[in-house]
Parts: sequence; C-alpha cells; structure tokens
Amino acid sequence: MDPKDIVRSGYNKASVAYRSDDAMNEDYADWLRDLAGRLHEGASILDLGCGCGLPAARWLSDRGFRVLGIDISPVQIARARDLVPDAEFVCEDMTQVEIPVGSVDAIVCLYAIIHVPLDEQPSVIRAMPRWLRSGGWLLITVGNDAWTGTEENWCDVPGALMYWSHEGSKTYLAWMRTAGFDIEWQRFVPEGDGGHVLILARTSG
Repeated sequence: MDPKDIVRSGYNKASVAYRSDDAMNEDYADWLRDLAGRLHEGASILDLGCGCGLPAARWLSDRGFRVLGIDISPVQIARARDLVPDAEFVCEDMTQVEIPVGSVDAIVCLYAIIHVPLDEQPSVIRAMPRWLRSGGWLLITVGNDAWTGTEENWCDVPGALMYWSHEGSKTYLAWMRTAGFDIEWQRFVPEGDGGHVLILARTSG
C-alpha cells in the first residue's frame, strides 16, 4: 500500500480519536506564542499538515492571523472547516501543493513532514523558502533519530494503520540550511521512549 494512502486512510479513520473537537495542547501554545511574537499583526501563515485545525490553526486564527491549512485527509479538512471557520483549508498532498512565491509570512509544520515518504521530504523543505516572504519563519517538528515504520490499530481504532518516516535531526538541519534557512533554535520534545525535535528557523536575507 502506498505510504500516502496509509496516512490518508489512517487519519480518516482515527481523526476524532487522535484529536477531539475541543483539544488543546499547552506545549503547542508555547511554541505558537514564540512564533506569533515574531510576526506582524494579521500575518499570513501556512499550516502544512493542519489536521482537524486543532490546535495550531485555531490558536493562530483566534489571534487574528490569516491561516491556510493543507492536509491530505478529507476527513481532517472537513472537521477543520467546521472547527476553525475563519481559516481557509485545502485537501492536498503537501508534496504537490502549489503555493504562490513569497506569499506567506510563516509556515507551521508540526508532526506532519514525518508522515511524508523520506525521499520526498527534501523537496518540500527546499520549496518552503520560495513560499515565504523574505525573512519568513518556519516552525517545524522533525525526527530525532532515523526511523521508518507503521503502527496497526493506531489510536486504538480497529483497522487504522499509520505510517511515519524520518531522518535524524542533524540531517534535517543540514537540509534546512542548504535550502536557505538560518536556525534560530532547536529543542528536543520527548515522547514515550523517544521524541522529536522542534525547530524554529528563518529564511536568509
């Protein structure tokens, strides 16, 4: 089965189990608050892998930012349109979406690029600086260690299968610098026996 079909189907089946309609995560709020403090009022933000719009798109939209959310799952997008009515949402594969050059002030990509097949991830990272205005920001979650695999009955939903694929954080940092990003900071975010790395970066120039 194609990895993208696995991700799409997995989120379609487990959308509510993964994140309820009133979900909020204080860690996300802290991360988004840091980003928001660097943006001008009404800045435009691209939320790649926005899911059901919670918590990132809602948090940003509620504070007056113009949000465009992209997600591969039609169920997630349908929920996002209901849950975050002031934002715009499009059901699309982030590796194929067409974003106008220099059209957004920031990109948020939390726990999303790690669902993209590994060989397609560098091209997404290379595209991000083109989408951003000069000096634009990227807040992204990447892998800490290299790993590719699946989980059956994901989120305790029978029949829900999920796929992840990621490199180690040093590889992501190299990809980002090559693409034209300056790294503002990086933080390890623990999860279970492992974790991910949250990175805030800015386009050079």
